[in-house]
Amino acid sequence: MTDRIISLAALTVLELSPPDMVEVAARAGYSHVGLRTEPATAEEYHFPLVRDAELRRQTAARLRDTGIKVLDIEILRLKPDTVVADFAAHLAVGAEFGATELLVAGNDPDEARLTERFAQLCDLARPYGIRPHLEFMPWTDAKDLAQAMRIVENAGRENACVLVDAFHFDRSASRLHDLKALPAFRTHYVQLCDVAGPRPYDMAEILRQARNERRFPGQGDCDLVGLLQALPADLPVSLEIPTRQLLEQGISALERAQMAIDSAREVLARV
Repeated sequence: MTDRIISLAALTVLELSPPDMVEVAARAGYSHVGLRTEPATAEEYHFPLVRDAELRRQTAARLRDTGIKVLDIEILRLKPDTVVADFAAHLAVGAEFGATELLVAGNDPDEARLTERFAQLCDLARPYGIRPHLEFMPWTDAKDLAQAMRIVENAGRENACVLVDAFHFDRSASRLHDLKALPAFRTHYVQLCDVAGPRPYDMAEILRQARNERRFPGQGDCDLVGLLQALPADLPVSLEIPTRQLLEQGISALERAQMAIDSAREVLARV
């Protein structure tokens, strides 16, 4: 196995502040982290990197001290009332930390408008050296791989990308056949976890599993080796594996991050 970039995603250790997350990533053997500059939900506790200069200073110092780098920032949502120019502050913070990738959710049922806004975001991100990745999720308006690929292609921007997350790939019934047709330049990282059991009929249950209960790679029912073999070799891997049950059992963020990377390395060794 060639050495890949392995990044710790915020959702895996969401209770940690960004500086503490960097510290945990370093101790567990990651090379990168993903920073959450915007919360995914209104309920989630958020560390306001964009607004808090002192928090950014502490995070930058911890990155410098540990040698950990930033892979991506998240999560910007494209909604019917989104003003894309408002995202400039997030891109500036991402660039300040050296991030090259951006996670984007499509929350606009008007696909033509969603495509246009995504293209605008790609234009806004280009001077920062950041590539927006549209992540398909079955409860959003980019529901599966085929739709995300269509939106990204129609946006017609060189830095427009698709983000494949193993959980959403499984739960959206996306196909490896389609994934093999995704041009290599259209994706620059993948989110890895595993998924247990058959696909629930209830979207609320899929959403609950996605945000709270995923499995470590190799401990579920996903064909992760097939998924990774369908993607460009040595694609950076972001481990996004929320395990609320373990958190509530008192398993520390460091232990969970370690379990995630150890499991991921076993799967990567088989690719």
